[in-house]
Amino acid sequence: MDGVEITGPRLDRFDEILSPEALTFVATLQREFDGRRRELLEARQARQAELSAGGTLDFLPETKAIREDETWRVAPPAPGLVDRRVEITGPVDRKMTVNALNSGAKVWLADFEDANSPLWENVVNGQLNLRDALDRTIDFETGGKRYALRPDDELATVVVRPRGWHLTEKHVLVDGAPFSASLFDFGLYFFHCARRQLDKGRGPYFYLPKMESHLEARLWNDVFTRAQELLGVPYGTIRATVLIETYPAAFEMEEILYELRDHSAGLNAGRWDYLFSVIKKFRTRGREFLLPERNAVTMTAPFMRAYTELLVRTCHRRGAHAIGGMAAFIPSRRDPEVNKVALEKVRADKTRESGDGFDGSWVAHPDLVPICREVFDSVLGAEPNQLRRLREDVSVSAGELLAVAETPGEITEAGLRNNVDVALRYLAAWMGGSGAVGIHNLMEDAATAEISRSQIWQWIHNGIELADTGEVVTREMAERVIAEELARIGEEPGFDETLYRQAAELFREVALDDDFAEFLTLPAYARMP
Repeated sequence: MDGVEITGPRLDRFDEILSPEALTFVATLQREFDGRRRELLEARQARQAELSAGGTLDFLPETKAIREDETWRVAPPAPGLVDRRVEITGPVDRKMTVNALNSGAKVWLADFEDANSPLWENVVNGQLNLRDALDRTIDFETGGKRYALRPDDELATVVVRPRGWHLTEKHVLVDGAPFSASLFDFGLYFFHCARRQLDKGRGPYFYLPKMESHLEARLWNDVFTRAQELLGVPYGTIRATVLIETYPAAFEMEEILYELRDHSAGLNAGRWDYLFSVIKKFRTRGREFLLPERNAVTMTAPFMRAYTELLVRTCHRRGAHAIGGMAAFIPSRRDPEVNKVALEKVRADKTRESGDGFDGSWVAHPDLVPICREVFDSVLGAEPNQLRRLREDVSVSAGELLAVAETPGEITEAGLRNNVDVALRYLAAWMGGSGAVGIHNLMEDAATAEISRSQIWQWIHNGIELADTGEVVTREMAERVIAEELARIGEEPGFDETLYRQAAELFREVALDDDFAEFLTLPAYARMP
């Protein structure tokens, strides 16, 4: 095709997704919108420079009129998105596609982003799996077990999460440049599945990750408008839920809803990436924005409480859904005591969210769907959501969102070692093609590794003394811990020396170098074939 080059291998059935018509469509989006994408990424860097030089975050004075205008609302909930009390997340491999759709959850977040390792095969096969699921041709058998879809009216609504604005798809070039991964993932799904979804009484729905400003939301809205126009799909058919998972976005929630209002399906509290973003944005500011080890940071921390309360208040004020955070626990079939303790924590977490007014929440495993549904059932009753709860009692200041220093908790050697252990395990799996990984009874994705490496970077640059040993965290000490944890993992069955060597090299780069990598997935993807 003119100006379009596929550098990835053409594997079985790939021509069904990478058809000339589909590539023409996505190339049109790329040519029209990639320049603005790159400008917005430059604006992120300029904002980061301001923060690093001593600036701060606040609600924008130039958009005050939008926040104070009581009249505007987002579009009403679309078919299949009225009741979202349980949403399950996961990668778009064939097994997960069937299991997630059959899980009993109201929504499946089909993830091309943090739960997906972007091997070329994963990216294209994920699109095939979604189309096959809508055509009901995805049933298969493996290992003597059959995976088959339930009737359509029992399946979860599909909501696709494309990769973030900062990522590219290097296996397809347009006019010699890599594709925006966001436009590639969105465009292929919209081209192949928008009409299929409409024929089933649903629509093409999306989760939008990693945005840092309402201007980035405006770009998405313009992409949606143009895509619908190109394929003759009615304006407003697309609906998108935005993950508020970056620190700057927390100060622009209303503006983000406003920009997407005709295509909006609400906001989600993406809490793990939010913690990573807190560290990243204020990494040069010493101990003012120092967090304790990640397992000690709970949703009851004052700055996290302010963030979630404001999200519910903002969404319901504008008629939008507020979706809670992830329950990442994986039930164990061998340790009932582990299950008991963990499920009590899951129940408490979902009870807090439902009590705060969230309309639904996330789980990472089908076995957690019943407990999440039970908790929200007890609050919702016969209602499909809590949009009527306006939370007018909530008033959150910029200072409350910024009150990171009030977070209780310690930094220990055990916490340091856990960060190293989990990050090495996850990165090795990611490099091997798995983006959602069960580690120590938790389903981990890229956000886990981001928090782990950014915390170690922050502790090194602040000379943190460990609470349990008194040792100061230095680069040399971290190197020693990495070597020790790698040796310990190496004694386990199935250890892949090549993948773990790559993981350790990458982890040292993003956790120990003086320069802080914006996203570890960027150097990781560069290492990927």
